[in-house]
Amino acid sequence: MTGVPAVCVIGLGLIGGSVLRAADAAGWQAYGATASAADAEAARSEGFDVAADVDEALRRASSDDALLVIAVPLTALDTVLRQVARFAPHCGLTDVISVKGPVAAGIEARLPEAPYVGGHPMTGSSVSGWAGGSAELFQGAPWLLVTEDDTDRAHWLRTARLALACGAEVVAASAREHDAAVARISHLPHVLAAVLASVGSGGGGLAMSLAAGSFFDGTRVAGSRPALVQAMCEGNRDELLAAIDDALGRLGVARGSLATTGSLAATINHGHLSRTQWIESKTLPTGEFQVQFLDPDAPAELRALGEAGGRVRTVHGDVLRGVLPRRD
Repeated sequence: MTGVPAVCVIGLGLIGGSVLRAADAAGWQAYGATASAADAEAARSEGFDVAADVDEALRRASSDDALLVIAVPLTALDTVLRQVARFAPHCGLTDVISVKGPVAAGIEARLPEAPYVGGHPMTGSSVSGWAGGSAELFQGAPWLLVTEDDTDRAHWLRTARLALACGAEVVAASAREHDAAVARISHLPHVLAAVLASVGSGGGGLAMSLAAGSFFDGTRVAGSRPALVQAMCEGNRDELLAAIDDALGRLGVARGSLATTGSLAATINHGHLSRTQWIESKTLPTGEFQVQFLDPDAPAELRALGEAGGRVRTVHGDVLRGVLPRRD
């Protein structure tokens, strides 16, 4: 296996299991472990290399100098980091957990010398566990990589190569920028879906019998495993509170307008415009960019490109090439 990059995935649920599948399909030496006996058995039955336990996988990763991908819920992070500190303290780390600040703090506390680049593939489904995963899950999806001024550049490039090998496109942002953004477009939707499902249910049997497309779409993510959603949202508490406050303010304006004038025009029209602009942004013409990632100002340049919608599509040495929407 000389020359073949190695990756060890700890946690084989929807995202971790998909990373294992996609990396294996891309020709990486891919193996992993999980605390879930059911997921481990399912993965082995499909021919994937799954260790008997996490400790065994970490010992192997240490021997291979594998890239470690932590794919467990935030509530299980500290347990895994203790194991990594014992069995593979020098391995480079990344993760696929949906909040970045608390993960970085945990790694700083347990493994302050380990190279670490936070990651978050922005894709998924409401189906949890190994059975929900797929080698194609990341195709064309944005994969956020935390990019700070003091980021270990060589380790960032290694992690970016994994994301690209899985079929994703790399987006750069700081941990703070990431957590603020996902509070609005991922964590708040989970909270609103839960509220909408409860409000609908409160309408009784008639409401439920009439519920159709808009109710189904609006509550889809409420079908996710509650413990995972709770860990994700509570782990991003401060940023989610700000997003909820924004939503409550807009709902208050809508209610006030409906109560006093009978009109919801401003709320509905602004929402329609916002979604239309988002959809249209996906079809804007694109321009190309190139970043020499070892240049001193490269992290700041890459974050600015990420803020503008830029995505890295290839890595050659330390040269990053990608595309961003061109708003002529």
